[in-house]
Amino acid sequence: MSKIMIRGGDLDLVEYEFSPFSVGENIRTLGIDKKNFDLKPKAKEIEVKVPARIHLTVLDMNRFSPERPGGGGIGFAIQIYTTAVVECTAKETKIDFSREPIIRHFTEVFKKATGYAGGFKICVRDHEKKHVGLGSTGSVMLAVGHAMNRALGSPLSNEEIRLLIGYNYVEETIDERIIGGFETGVGPAAATYGGMAVMGDELTLVHRSEFAEGKDIYIIIPPTEAKAAGDDEFRLLMNRARTLDYRDRELKAYMVLMDLIPALHKNDLKKTGDIIWEMDFRGSKRAEVEHNSFEIYHYMSRLRESGLEFVGMSSVGPSIAVITGKERKDALKIIKDAGLEIALETKVDNTGIRFTNNS
Repeated sequence: MSKIMIRGGDLDLVEYEFSPFSVGENIRTLGIDKKNFDLKPKAKEIEVKVPARIHLTVLDMNRFSPERPGGGGIGFAIQIYTTAVVECTAKETKIDFSREPIIRHFTEVFKKATGYAGGFKICVRDHEKKHVGLGSTGSVMLAVGHAMNRALGSPLSNEEIRLLIGYNYVEETIDERIIGGFETGVGPAAATYGGMAVMGDELTLVHRSEFAEGKDIYIIIPPTEAKAAGDDEFRLLMNRARTLDYRDRELKAYMVLMDLIPALHKNDLKKTGDIIWEMDFRGSKRAEVEHNSFEIYHYMSRLRESGLEFVGMSSVGPSIAVITGKERKDALKIIKDAGLEIALETKVDNTGIRFTNNS
């Protein structure tokens, strides 16, 4: 694999060598050792539903890497779901899902942390909303993790599962191996507890609150001129993003503590939208938006100037998340008049993980 140079500040130049590895290698249990726990495998299927997420921004890209989850971030859960059905087996693990290496690796992480010597039958069905910034990988791992846990009598806590996912987050390679990925922990935190999650470094959940209950969410995918891909895209985003976060991270942290969290406590959608809008022009988020072209700012500005309370780009884009209390017909007219189309409509999920009644 290639070596990639990432520059943050003037004295910050890091070289990463991205080396793929096999499923079951490089497991990090974080000191969790439940080998003496009285596991009680259930003789029935366990079904879990997990919401998707919108990731609004990383707080400091200088504080995470493929070997170090963190960096902080802000995001919220939405009513688009991934479902996992898990059943204990005597030994073999069978997986019914297109991204098998990722799931198989996390089952090995889970078994090592719990001391479970058996296997699982796993079936996953995700929301099938591709490339709209909903964080499908994290949702799938979370659903499977909680289903396996419930199937064994719940030896792990919600926090232990969340941290195991973050420190063992991987993406698959073309040869069915895996490679460490970048993870802030926003997705699993928001999906676990519902609502808006504000993360600090090292996957620390700083704040969680219900958010925009009952308000409509519109996910919009505007046209973009972004053409970079692979290593070129990675270098562009990481170098530019890290440099900008090096300059703006103190301001962003101040805005979170002094403005965003109080606005969330007051359930003030407009104030929250104003702060996220400022974040779109600061640090790494600015690099992500600019990567998709300055036209993204033009579209978002038109939406805000037309009275939509909350407008922010999700993850690395180009998807835009709009939240509003306006009547649906009025919101649709604003979006149409801006020359945009809606990819999907949903609402915030303020509940988080759900088990079916018989689980």
